[in-house]
Amino acid sequence: MNFDAFHIMAKPIGPVCNLNCEYCYYLEKEKLYPADENWKMPENVLEKYVKEYIASQKVSEVVFSWQGGEPTLLGIDFFRKAIKFQKQYSNGKKIINTFQTNGVLLNDAWCDFLANNNFLVGLSIDGPREIHDKYRKMKGEQPTFKKVYGSLKLLKKHGVEFNTLTCVQRDNSYKAKEVYGFLKSEGSRFLQFIPIVERRAEPPAANGLFLVLPNYKGKAVVTDWSVEPLQYGKFLSEVFDEWVRNDVGEIYVNIFDLMLEAWYGMQPSLCVFRETCGNAMVIEHNGDIYSCDHYVYPEYKLGNIMESDISMIVNSKKQIEFGEAKKSTLPRYCLECEYKFACNGECPKHRFVKTPDGEEGLNYLCEGYKYFFSHIDVYMKFMANELRHQRPPANVMAWAKEKDLGFPSLNPGRNDPCPCGSGKKYKNCCGLNVKKNKDTH
Repeated sequence: MNFDAFHIMAKPIGPVCNLNCEYCYYLEKEKLYPADENWKMPENVLEKYVKEYIASQKVSEVVFSWQGGEPTLLGIDFFRKAIKFQKQYSNGKKIINTFQTNGVLLNDAWCDFLANNNFLVGLSIDGPREIHDKYRKMKGEQPTFKKVYGSLKLLKKHGVEFNTLTCVQRDNSYKAKEVYGFLKSEGSRFLQFIPIVERRAEPPAANGLFLVLPNYKGKAVVTDWSVEPLQYGKFLSEVFDEWVRNDVGEIYVNIFDLMLEAWYGMQPSLCVFRETCGNAMVIEHNGDIYSCDHYVYPEYKLGNIMESDISMIVNSKKQIEFGEAKKSTLPRYCLECEYKFACNGECPKHRFVKTPDGEEGLNYLCEGYKYFFSHIDVYMKFMANELRHQRPPANVMAWAKEKDLGFPSLNPGRNDPCPCGSGKKYKNCCGLNVKKNKDTH
């Protein structure tokens, strides 16, 4: 099996960052390169990466993702060189650049550059000031919200296309409406909510890293900033309740789009929810390629582009087996789950707890995902049905409000088919909560 198209997340400054976010899983990767003093990707590595990454893709559109650490620390000139190489080696393919930043160093010059070169910017922001500043601090513990908020305004001023990336951790997971309301009010129209889950080894592992893989055999505990499983599901559900009644078609929440793909009968397009993975790797500043952004550990190093061609590394037996293991190691509890089509065990990085019958490999977030999937099921079925009939999924907003009131305009009988299109009788589907909703209103 060879990948016709694949994704590599580039970390051209490695883990170097001007922030010291307590929950960051990447800062400690500096320990893997103890001799490095200059973390900037050398020009010859950058050129070879750009040239081979484009040439290896058997598609007409190639996406470059620049992350870190903090990529703005490299300066604008580094990315001017990257664009020069992209134009030189594009060979007629369309090139798209995405850029993830903490926003602290963005200014007018950066925003001009990003806008003029059509970069899609991901801005990391965890919510309003008191929520954001809980964990996202400078090296000297100074808060960062004021600078990040200013950068959000700059991106809008310069017309830079951007989305917001919000880490869902122990603290803000209890403030879903506040977080979503803030992002919405500040003009974010594309939102990502990423669960923060890490285990810390005591003492550190042999490689010096504290944050460990799911198969770590030593003593490790879930960090106190990691989101709790059920609470993550409740966070997503609270955001969904606001979105499904007010914002469908206007605001795009990544995980909701992915779930609609699943309920429509497609494989979700993001690796964490697909049956197999392996086509989303990461390249470090020196050209080392690892199996995944969350698997930057010595045992998951695939090679270096200065020693091997990218296509050989990407399509290596080691990487193919890594991707297939996501499916082949799924416990029976997951294989028999009614929501397997949507979850597929989620990311293997989070599979470190046991199933109810004692089998290894259950996802830490399982309880939360089941809560969330159950909560959105009837709405997803409605939206998927609208898509099949070539109608806009945004019709769900009016339908959801009708559902809240017990469908008074439709007045289905208890034994009639449910208006949601589930195929169940009304009394066994949306009618279950009608009395409660009527009492509420």
